[in-house]
Amino acid sequence: MKRNPKRARRNQSALQVWTFEQAKAAVPYLSSVIRSLREHGLEALAWQRTRQRLADRPGRATRAHLIALDEAGRESDRAHDRFQEAVDELHALDIFSLDPLQGLALVPFIHDEQLAWYVFDLFDSTPFRSWRYQSDPEETRRPLTSGQKGLSKSARGT
Repeated sequence: MKRNPKRARRNQSALQVWTFEQAKAAVPYLSSVIRSLREHGLEALAWQRTRQRLADRPGRATRAHLIALDEAGRESDRAHDRFQEAVDELHALDIFSLDPLQGLALVPFIHDEQLAWYVFDLFDSTPFRSWRYQSDPEETRRPLTSGQKGLSKSARGT
């Protein structure tokens, strides 16, 4: 199979990096999308459990049971589709969900000439309280300082 280098180049795009001010300004929108992402994820899990419970029932399936099983499957698929739409909406902004059920997302920025991520926490009163480098383990959380907020040395008081 031959590769199409023009197509590959078209599909590659640079990651949009955010300033801290841009990220702060987007908090209401991000909260809305990430809340939807979480709700759709929870709904999909609930329908999957219902479907699994119905599938695991012992004995011969009745007509009502088969209808319920089919409906649970369709509802699960719909919830997954809505979940994927919310993921796609975040990806269009180059924002990535770290843990959709916990309401965590990553917003890219540059710090010390390296890719870094603001950690957005839906359930924190200050949604952007921490950050991490791309190379850090996923669980790493560094407290935000003026350096990650893009403030100049004169604005920091040094």
